[in-house]
Amino acid sequence: MQVKRLTEIRPNPENPRVIRDEKFKKLVNSLRDFPEMAKVRPVVVNTDMVVLGGNMRLRAMKEAGWKEVPVEVVDWSEEKQREFIIKDNVGFGEWDWDELANTWDAEDLNDWGLDFPNDLDTATPKEGESFKITLDYTEEDYNTLMDVFLDFGKTKEEIVFSALITEEEQNG
Repeated sequence: MQVKRLTEIRPNPENPRVIRDEKFKKLVNSLRDFPEMAKVRPVVVNTDMVVLGGNMRLRAMKEAGWKEVPVEVVDWSEEKQREFIIKDNVGFGEWDWDELANTWDAEDLNDWGLDFPNDLDTATPKEGESFKITLDYTEEDYNTLMDVFLDFGKTKEEIVFSALITEEEQNG
């Protein structure tokens, strides 16, 4: 890893990813609050000092007033550079939302830039507010569930609605 003046580093004009608005502000704040992170995740540049990985971090560093940037210089073929640009931006993993909900502070996660899915409610629901529930099934589990619904002789919506009415009646 090397440290270069920010003015020596050039953003990649063919960068296929962007971070906008609130997410960009969170990135800037993240770099201000935790600058050591940049040393363990340097901006990756080619020998011409064009960014291959970290265009948005470079932009955020500039916004945060940094004068120097930790960089990793690579001497790769054009083909390998283009491959890296895409692979560096592909999200291979996924979040374990149960683990996050049970062992992490939601406010910290939000402050650190984690985006919660639209169907993951982190706020306290208001009385009378309705929520959409989305369930993911394997095809086999879905077919099994549909068979159960058919055994009851009702649609899944009728069964859920009946359960809600029954619960409402029990609760008075």
